Amino acid sequence: MREAVTARCGAVAAIAATASALLGAAGHAQSVADVFRQVNGAVVVVQTSQTEYLRGSRTAPVSVGGLGSGVLVSPTQVFTAAHVVQTADRVEVAFPSGERIAARVASSRPMQDVALLELARAATGVTPARLGNSDSVAVGEQVLVIGAPLGVSHTLTVGHVSARRSATGPLGGLGSIELLQTDAAINQGNSGGPMFNLRGEVVGIVSYILSQTGGYQGLGFAVTSNLAQSVLFGEPPFWAGIESLPLAGLLGQLLNVPGEQGGVLVQRVAQGSVAAALGVRPGTVPATIAGEEILLGGDVILEVQGIPLGAEFENMVRIRDAVAAVRPGATIRMTVMRDGARHELSGAKPAR
Repeated sequence: MREAVTARCGAVAAIAATASALLGAAGHAQSVADVFRQVNGAVVVVQTSQTEYLRGSRTAPVSVGGLGSGVLVSPTQVFTAAHVVQTADRVEVAFPSGERIAARVASSRPMQDVALLELARAATGVTPARLGNSDSVAVGEQVLVIGAPLGVSHTLTVGHVSARRSATGPLGGLGSIELLQTDAAINQGNSGGPMFNLRGEVVGIVSYILSQTGGYQGLGFAVTSNLAQSVLFGEPPFWAGIESLPLAGLLGQLLNVPGEQGGVLVQRVAQGSVAAALGVRPGTVPATIAGEEILLGGDVILEVQGIPLGAEFENMVRIRDAVAAVRPGATIRMTVMRDGARHELSGAKPAR
């Protein structure tokens, strides 16, 4: 999980908004136990597998399992965190009943850390969770988080909204991320799980924690439900299926990327993704540079659809929108640096 966030303090909402949020749909306050019984069936465990190259391994790449959480928001759609599924080769969700259903990544927004999964079929007898208006959530309001911390599924933790925050994406120029800070206990495995208000409405999707130990220290963050709805339902679906590292500063110099060119070093590529269709080469050699664990040997992406990334990656939004606008089956073009030379890649956009 990421360990840094640029934050600004949020304002406390009106007392009336707090009182309204504490009332149930029937006009009376619901207990935590009532809310849990109401919504637990819609909370899922997201299980993934992806290709990894292990340090010191002289064998072929291995398939490594991953785990996160999610929430059913329509009969066949699940919200989760982008970092849980961004480079997953296979995805499956598990419901409290024990039912397991295969899923695919329908859309993923790594900069906002939210993703939409499409199930192969509807779950049996499960009512989707309601999406709430996160703008009405007040600092001090009680919230519930349900997920699979450390793999222990359908664990309930309770806390309060500690603050409203915003954080700028690491590549810059992509706007800020709306976050709800909470002291509800969050650990690895909670990622992608829902944060509920006392109406039983989803007001956030768990993203990450700030921790010096890797475990719960009272600083958890969830992407607001309004932002998740905006980028996953209000924009064209898009899943690049690629994890990359911006080449700027020392790392860019070490890899001989011209400062005015800009580029990203490919780390991982998911099977069936846009990147895989283009033949993008992932990293294969684990290394530590300036204290950061990375994979070397992958392509350095310089341009997509003729649009250069730019020295400060200011064209990332243009590139994302250009690729999202390409019809399935139409050609996508990419320029990469591979083995010290520029290569032109092209391929048909997969039908999803």
